[in-house]
Amino acid sequence: MTRNIYDDPEFFAGYSRLPRSVEGLDAAAEWPMMQTMLPPMRGRRVVDLGCGFGWFCRWARVQGAASVLGIDVSTNMLARATADTTDPDITYRQADLDGLELPASQFDVAYTSLTLHYLADLDGLLATVRRALAPGGVLVVSVEHPVFTAPTAAEWIRDPDGRTVWPLDGYLREGTRVTEWLAPGVVKHHRTIDTYVNALLRHGFVLTHLHEWGPTAEQVRDHPEWEVERDRPPFLLFAGRVGR
Repeated sequence: MTRNIYDDPEFFAGYSRLPRSVEGLDAAAEWPMMQTMLPPMRGRRVVDLGCGFGWFCRWARVQGAASVLGIDVSTNMLARATADTTDPDITYRQADLDGLELPASQFDVAYTSLTLHYLADLDGLLATVRRALAPGGVLVVSVEHPVFTAPTAAEWIRDPDGRTVWPLDGYLREGTRVTEWLAPGVVKHHRTIDTYVNALLRHGFVLTHLHEWGPTAEQVRDHPEWEVERDRPPFLLFAGRVGR
């Protein structure tokens, strides 16, 4: 069962103040790249796994999706998503993605943003999504990059030459990490890149995209605070397609 940190009052208060929580997809640095990985939405049946405040659900409908189902474990997140949504073709459902059940072949696009690193059972979810996607269906994923989930000391340090570096430690030792981010006791599951990719392939997806995200020069120009992200990728993006 996924530990639901998003209903912790301290965590939720901090998360609600993040730029992507206030401004939506346009404040998510990786969103322009994610868009290039998505198929056209028109007429598609979409499921958003870990939908949060519903930003992607509403975007998909504006782009012409026939229907969108947003799923999240958090009562707080779904309350905000429901309050901000008036479209009858968007529905929200509370469920734990560890142990999720979905009807077979009922979706054309599955999307999940910065969620899978909270799940203990990656294989279980991928098997569920594979069954739920119709032939030709697409799964698009972002997760925290494994260089972020691996360290046991999640802070910058200086190397002997005085350069500020990220302390990558324990990369190949996969498993649970307990960190402090917005609140103490945040549980994440560290996996390597090859674990994510091989799990996708094992469940019958054809890999179509793999991207270790870093900001473009234009993004750094507009957001100088993102310069630090050019030294280690904060996000891993990948996508897979179901064979016809």
